[in-house]
Amino acid sequence: MDGLLYWLIVGLIAGWLAGVVMKGGGYGIAMDIVLGVLGAVVGGWIFSMLGLGSVGLIGGIIVAFVGAVALVAVTRVVKRA
Repeated sequence: MDGLLYWLIVGLIAGWLAGVVMKGGGYGIAMDIVLGVLGAVVGGWIFSMLGLGSVGLIGGIIVAFVGAVALVAVTRVVKRA
């Protein structure tokens, strides 16, 4: 249960940061969490392909943030099409 709470907090922070950086109206708190958590998966994959890892809360947030930004960019491209 602690792991789920941890990833929800990381997802919320990463999703919110991605929304701020991507200069959008945002998708709402629930979707920000979803994008942040999914971003953690995508970010983990991207970082592992680059041979990089993350350590601790800040590292997890950075990895999730990178993935969330990638997901927000993709969702905006798909939304326009």
